[in-house]
Amino acid sequence: MSQKESNLPIIGGVIAAVGAGLCCAGPFVLLLLGVSGSWIGNLTLLEPYRPIFILLVLILFGFAGWKVYRPVEACEPGTACAVPQVRKRRQVIFWLTALTALVLVTSNYWIVWFA
Repeated sequence: MSQKESNLPIIGGVIAAVGAGLCCAGPFVLLLLGVSGSWIGNLTLLEPYRPIFILLVLILFGFAGWKVYRPVEACEPGTACAVPQVRKRRQVIFWLTALTALVLVTSNYWIVWFA
């Protein structure tokens, strides 16, 4: 398995999380950048697709978690998943990106406190 294949679920999960958080975090980021106007409240183009993005986040991060935490015995000798340092680094990256995805997916609940 190549390095690109092993990172694909995590990268896909973050992209899906950005899509899920875009409906709420997008207008907030525009306000932080100084872009203002009453039209910003109408930026809800991706709102109907939010459940689909959230489902993609869960599926992709579930698959990535399964790949990161699978038993060492399931790895072929000499591959990256059999090396303890690489496994630890991938686990740290997994949890950092999962936390980022959680912040993006839940942004519509907590972002109102800052706006």
